[in-house]
Amino acid sequence: MLRMTLLGVGTAVPDQDRENTHMVWEAPDGLLLIDAGGSTYQRLLRAGLDPLQLRGVFVTHSHTDHINGLPALIFQLALAGYKNRLPIYGNAPTLALLQRIFEAFSLEKYQVEVEWVEVTDGQEVPLGSDSYRLRVASTVHPRPCLALRFEDRASGRVLVYSADTEPCPSVQALAQGAHILIHEATTAQPFAGHTTPRQAGAVAAEAGAERLVLVHFSPKYTMSASQAIEEVQAGGFSGEAEIGREFGTYTL
Repeated sequence: MLRMTLLGVGTAVPDQDRENTHMVWEAPDGLLLIDAGGSTYQRLLRAGLDPLQLRGVFVTHSHTDHINGLPALIFQLALAGYKNRLPIYGNAPTLALLQRIFEAFSLEKYQVEVEWVEVTDGQEVPLGSDSYRLRVASTVHPRPCLALRFEDRASGRVLVYSADTEPCPSVQALAQGAHILIHEATTAQPFAGHTTPRQAGAVAAEAGAERLVLVHFSPKYTMSASQAIEEVQAGGFSGEAEIGREFGTYTL
């Protein structure tokens, strides 16, 4: 089974019921965490997933709300008895910043062994999985950021996560033919580096996506959920659209 579970769906400022946006990809060969905002170890447990089954972490970019939980996760995994080397995938500036952060935390012996794996625009990530492939593309955001495209090797079905971005050709191309498109929808009005619900609807329509899930969204800071769905439809998307919910699952 290939499945994405949303561990958080909120903006950089969490709501009472929305943690910073991050998620985990579940496959037969283990779990791939995508970003680490907040209490990630606990959220994996609440999702019914074993943190010791993590096979890697993919960090989309270096903004605080996407990495603030990672040093604690590395510490907690060590205390819980994680024995493997943990690959952390990301672009070069993100990995460089994370290495400095880990040094600042002075975790000493209380950290798992980490392998830093640099990923670049357009690359297929070297995961070695028999069940799926993962390809990435650069987004348009104030810091270098990568969107992700998961493809089921057996069925050809596709799940795409936009990461943080304004509408741009690279993410639009990555999203083509997506069966599930998880797209950020942070702002009510067009704003550099981020996407509105209406713009997300337009991206999904142009991509021919079957299902659109809005994340990095807040009814408090963006707009109401009902208004966001109306905006998605105004953007031209007529498929299934929803607001991502904490611990929601999406199976290919």
